[in-house]
Amino acid sequence: MKKLISSILVLLISLSACGQKNKSVTTTKTSKKPKELANYQVAYFGSGCFWCVEAIYESVKGVAEVESGYAGGHVVNPTYEEICTGTTGHAETVKIYYDSTVISYDELLKVFYDSHDPTTLNRQGPDAGTQYRSAIFYQNAYERDHTKAFIKELLADKKFPTITTEVVEYTAFYKAEEYHQNFECKNPNNGYVQAVSVPRLKQFQIKSPEMLKTEEKK
Repeated sequence: MKKLISSILVLLISLSACGQKNKSVTTTKTSKKPKELANYQVAYFGSGCFWCVEAIYESVKGVAEVESGYAGGHVVNPTYEEICTGTTGHAETVKIYYDSTVISYDELLKVFYDSHDPTTLNRQGPDAGTQYRSAIFYQNAYERDHTKAFIKELLADKKFPTITTEVVEYTAFYKAEEYHQNFECKNPNNGYVQAVSVPRLKQFQIKSPEMLKTEEKK
């Protein structure tokens, strides 16, 4: 009985909030330098654990780089521990560098809605709290209008019974701690990655194969 209880506790811990520190790197991925990213467009989305979201957008054609971080809050340079309290107002967010000649903003919105459940308020999978809310941070009128039109069409087509996505103007993005960057790639054997991140990525890949980079389709 004691062994069974211990096993259950280990499983629950592995499935809890995505930000548990795990610095054991098993795989490496070379990130592009700022100068190499200067000519790309950027977009900001939050849809739950940024480990999951980063891996999904990294698999999408036209996306050059994705950074995990925090947006939508009122505290400057927040730490992960601070945003987990739910008092800073931030959402776990990804900053996406993309080639607009390959993928459009509307297609990024399609990826966004094809890869998470926008009907659950302040929750995504096993993760609950305002930091896991569905959020789009628009930078200009074009992004704002296209986002609202996209959501209106999804509701009209009854793709979702309701959409809780917060659509707000972008103010600031703070890059998360280094151990969060490319976490799924670097830590494939992590319990949360195996139980949540990988299945979520695979579900997206099956649902939207036309959005994937060539190497992701193999």
